[in-house]
Amino acid sequence: GKRLIKGEPDASSFPSGGLRATFEARGYTAWDPTSYAFIKDKTLCIPTAFCSYGGEVLDKKTPLLRSVEALSVQATRVMNLLGYKDVTGVHACVGAEQEYFLVDKKTYAQREDLRICGRTLFGAPSPKGQELDDHYFGVIKPRVKAFMEELNEELWELGIYASTEHNEVAPSQHELAPVFTVANNACDQNQLTMEIMKKVADRHGLVCLLHEKPFRGVNGSGKHNNWSIETNTGLNLFKPGDDPFENTVFLLFLCAVIKAVDEHQDLLRISVASPSNDCRLGGNEAPPAIVSMYLGDELTGILDCVESGKKYFGAKRTHMQTGVHVLPDFKKDTTDRNRTSPFAFTGNKFEFRMVGSSDSIGSPTTTINAIVAEAFCEAADRLEAAGEENFDMAVHDLIKEYMTAHQRILFNGDGYSKEWEKEAQRRGLPVFPGMIDSVEALTTDKAIRLYERFGIYNRAELESRKEIVYETYVKTIHIEAKTMIDMASKDILPAVIRYTKTLADTIASLESVGADSSVSKTLLKDTSALLSQASAALEDLKQKGANGNVQKKDARKQAFFYRDEIVPAMEALRAPVDALEMKVDRSFWPMPGYADLLFEV
Repeated sequence: GKRLIKGEPDASSFPSGGLRATFEARGYTAWDPTSYAFIKDKTLCIPTAFCSYGGEVLDKKTPLLRSVEALSVQATRVMNLLGYKDVTGVHACVGAEQEYFLVDKKTYAQREDLRICGRTLFGAPSPKGQELDDHYFGVIKPRVKAFMEELNEELWELGIYASTEHNEVAPSQHELAPVFTVANNACDQNQLTMEIMKKVADRHGLVCLLHEKPFRGVNGSGKHNNWSIETNTGLNLFKPGDDPFENTVFLLFLCAVIKAVDEHQDLLRISVASPSNDCRLGGNEAPPAIVSMYLGDELTGILDCVESGKKYFGAKRTHMQTGVHVLPDFKKDTTDRNRTSPFAFTGNKFEFRMVGSSDSIGSPTTTINAIVAEAFCEAADRLEAAGEENFDMAVHDLIKEYMTAHQRILFNGDGYSKEWEKEAQRRGLPVFPGMIDSVEALTTDKAIRLYERFGIYNRAELESRKEIVYETYVKTIHIEAKTMIDMASKDILPAVIRYTKTLADTIASLESVGADSSVSKTLLKDTSALLSQASAALEDLKQKGANGNVQKKDARKQAFFYRDEIVPAMEALRAPVDALEMKVDRSFWPMPGYADLLFEV
């Protein structure tokens, strides 16, 4: 029993960002009794926290648990001050929608980029993509249906329940939405879900791709982090009720979240940053890389009235008119939803849509809990200082102050539009286009004060995580660049050379009998030109050091070098190769194309 409670794995090989030296090997695991133990493959698996010998946090679970406790303490303070003396705890609840692709295992095995990097580094567009929007509401294919049924059974055995499973927008893309549970369990369950998806797919001759952007030109995959808070008495603090304008609890907690998101946009951005998510954020299916909040017309109208001191006379809920008398009569919501918003209110919860499909939800959930706990703490301090006589006015003034001071973060329009980018800059909202642009947010004085205040991270742990992020970016791009070099050198260019030889032989044969060879000559000329471009781009990528080993240098400088030099060089190689794929005879091309990958399942 004691050996189950405390374990001692090797901590020296775990990414530590300089917290641990290679010769310092001891680490400890500690049983997390708040998350269910489970049996997987006949093995008892115990969720654990992981720290180094010196006590430094190495995992994502420990900070999450600390943030959960901080949120509970501060939210409980606010509820008690508002008169809810029976509230002794507040739980963060999460439901993480999981998007993924399924591709045929045999086809996948012929793509070195998919096997090593999880995404295609080359690939010309398929003749058909998602233009017709026919996959989303289309019938689930039998092979996929069988996969989903077995996946459900495997998940049910572990106490993980899916509320919906359906096709997503892109061909071969699908989604699983789980039943909500407390944040810590939700994180563990999502990790299990990703693992089991891959295992079940393998049994069906499929491969589950969790990369955020495995295919260029079609939607990528995210993991919408639906986050809410609930008291131990069962009260959802983000439920507006029948009259949100008079619901003081809801308005205070809502405005505190608005304040938290506005003040810590940078931390939310870095919490979802990864090299793979860089491929997705800002695309047509993903939120922009600018953090904003969507509340909808009704709540925005209510808060505008709070700010101006006017009485709110909002539109009442109306019945949906279908024009068919046999269809059920139901009330429609007073506000629409906005799928372009990174942080959207969706009825009784917030949907953080920037999280990547392959990521753990531990970091973004920890970040949300921490920034909101700070806002709740400050609200509780203010209300405690107000005294009983001035309490009601203090609550009203606090709601109005938060709304007025942090209105810039609210945006109900089209987050994909170029106009919004300009408007966001005018409002002074920070723009972090890519992963490494946001890394320094981890160690600002503001971030350190926040995390140390609630004991979630200390300065050294934040510094280490910053180092890990830079290193992860460099190593990920380095692996992708080396994979491109390998594929281009050993497969693609030799195949094109064989094809040009065939064209040259064809031209010679045609001319020997006096036949017209102009079409073949044009094709050979175009192919040879693209081959020369690809060869030059390949050499340039090598010259930039992409085919060697990653040197241990200043991690930040190295990350920006890879972003500014290696990534453009990779794009310069991809462009002529993708163009060649559209010209070279299919029988010569050394790997399956997008049509084979997206439409074979």
